[in-house]
Amino acid sequence: MRPLLAELSATTGILLTNVGSPEAPTAAAVRRYLDEFLADPQVVDAPRVRWWLIRKLIILPFRSPRSARLYRSVWTGEGSPLLVMGRRQTKGLEDELERRMGHRIPVALGMRYGRPSLKNGLQELAHAGCSSVLVMPLFPQYSRTTVGTTVSAIERIVEELPAQPEIRTIEGYPTHEAYVSALAASVREAWPEGRQLGHLVVSFHGLPRRYADAGDPYPLQCAATAELVASELGLQPENWTLCYQSRFGREEWLGPATDDVLRELGGRRADPVFVICPGFAADCLETLEEVAVGYHRVFQEAGGRGFRYVPALNDRPEHLAALADLAQTALTTWEGSTTNHR
Repeated sequence: MRPLLAELSATTGILLTNVGSPEAPTAAAVRRYLDEFLADPQVVDAPRVRWWLIRKLIILPFRSPRSARLYRSVWTGEGSPLLVMGRRQTKGLEDELERRMGHRIPVALGMRYGRPSLKNGLQELAHAGCSSVLVMPLFPQYSRTTVGTTVSAIERIVEELPAQPEIRTIEGYPTHEAYVSALAASVREAWPEGRQLGHLVVSFHGLPRRYADAGDPYPLQCAATAELVASELGLQPENWTLCYQSRFGREEWLGPATDDVLRELGGRRADPVFVICPGFAADCLETLEEVAVGYHRVFQEAGGRGFRYVPALNDRPEHLAALADLAQTALTTWEGSTTNHR
C-alpha cells in the first residue's frame, strides 16, 4: 500500500543536483575540477589509457589556466555563480514546498563534480532524518552525460552508506508545462514592452553526434523544448533557431553550432537577436561568459548590432514553482522505480 503523502514527506528529502564548478577561479582548482569531470567515462568514452595521457599531458596543463581566467571574469563575492544560484534554488524550493504542503521537506544541494558533492548532499539529508530521497537533477533534457552519470554516481555512493536511503529520480522534464511557460515568460520580459521582436536563438549545450546516434535522447528532447517555447511565444519557423554550443575536441558534435548561427545572423543584420539557453537551470560559465560575452562578440564582428542574452531561469518564482510541481508529483506517485517527466 502506498503511504500517505504526509507520512512519506516526513522522512523524504530532496537532492537538487547540477554539474558543479571549481572551488576557486585558480588554475589549480580548475585543474582538479576538470580532471574529475573529464575522467568520467559517461562524459568522455574514449579508450581509458589513451584518454588519460591526453587529459593529463595535453588538456589539463593548457586548458586549466585559460579556463581559470574565464572563471575569474564571472566569479562573485559569494563564489561560483552556479553554486551561489544552486544554494538559492535549494532554499527557494524548500520554502515553496513548505508553503504548498504545510510542512518542511529538507532540500539539499549536491554537485556531480566538485563540492558540495553528491555524497555531501546525501549525508546532509541523512542527518535530517531522511530515509528516502527524491533526486532532482537540474538538467531538463536527459543525457547520459548529465542525468545518466548523476544517477550512476548516486547508486555507487548509496551502496557505500551505512544506512541506505530509498532513491527515486526525476530523469528530465523537457516538456513540463510550467517549465516551458517560465522559459517563455523570460523571453517576453526581454522583448521591448513584451512585444515580439527580432530573432530568437535557442542554444543548448552540445553533445557528440555519435552519442545521439547510439540512442541518447538528448537532441530529441532539446527539439521538443525549443518547439514548445516557440509555440507559446507565437514564433514562426523563420523567427527562431535551435542550435548547440560548447563544442569540445575534433569529433562531430550536434549542429548547427551556436557561434555559426550567430555569425550568419550577424552577417545578414538580423537585429535584434535574443539568445536563450533552456538546458541551463542556472547561469554559469557557459552562459555568462561563453554566450553573453563570447558569442556576443562573434555576432558583432559579423556585423550584427542588437544582441541580448536572456538569463537562465535561476531562482525566478516561476522556475521554483515548476520545480515544486515536479517534486509534488513525484512525491504523490512514489511507487515505481523512477518518476520520469520526459
